[in-house]
Amino acid sequence: MRIRHGFFARWRGTEYEASPDGDEVRLYMGEHADGFRQIGPGRFVQVVPASEVEDVRYVSTYCTWRGEPFVVLGEHQGWLRVEYTGGKAPVAESLGLELFDRGVYQAWASKHEVEDVREESV
Repeated sequence: MRIRHGFFARWRGTEYEASPDGDEVRLYMGEHADGFRQIGPGRFVQVVPASEVEDVRYVSTYCTWRGEPFVVLGEHQGWLRVEYTGGKAPVAESLGLELFDRGVYQAWASKHEVEDVREESV
């Protein structure tokens, strides 16, 4: 199961994590490649003109957990960080979710308990 949440860009036929910034797009990789410079352990970046990028989109991963809708924010050792998207505080509270911020409820869910995992792009 691949969890993606954020910008992605296709450049020269390959998809990268990305950060669009006006006329430029920062492309990220987890290993060194020609033209990429290291910015941290296991993190490499290359800045390219936006005009050279074939496609930029925002990808979110959604799922159903305990019968309710969630967006998946990340994954760690078999657990998914999920955020409730149903918009009903009483439901979120009955599920025992953590109040992360006003109106924002999150939890760690076993990846074996979630259903209908899917990506949506805009």
